[in-house]
Amino acid sequence: MNTNLVYSIIESPAHPHFTALYNRLGLNELKFSSQRKAMSELKKQPAKFIVAEFFYGFGNNYAGANVSNLDVLLSSLQRYSPATKVIVLAQKDQYPHVDKLAQLFSLHQVLALPISEQQMEKALSG
Repeated sequence: MNTNLVYSIIESPAHPHFTALYNRLGLNELKFSSQRKAMSELKKQPAKFIVAEFFYGFGNNYAGANVSNLDVLLSSLQRYSPATKVIVLAQKDQYPHVDKLAQLFSLHQVLALPISEQQMEKALSG
């Protein structure tokens, strides 16, 4: 089983492409277009890191029970891959709301988009 997996959950064009960086650091990237697909794979192969974008629930179906688009994924991690480190990416206008998610779940790092390769490398090293 590969323990050096990075799950990139790409839900918007703003998600950075750091495949070369991951490879240089000895990490293998698996890309997913939805959290549902990533959760299915987590049950088979735990990841070392998950890199995913944060979208706050401004009065949509996330409001109330869920803070954001990441709540269900982070809940699943607790069961299927508790050692996985989560790197959350957020647009500057979304960034202030990430604290609400951090109160509920452990987040390894929160980065404001756009991010540089150096910022991601530091997050992966920490």
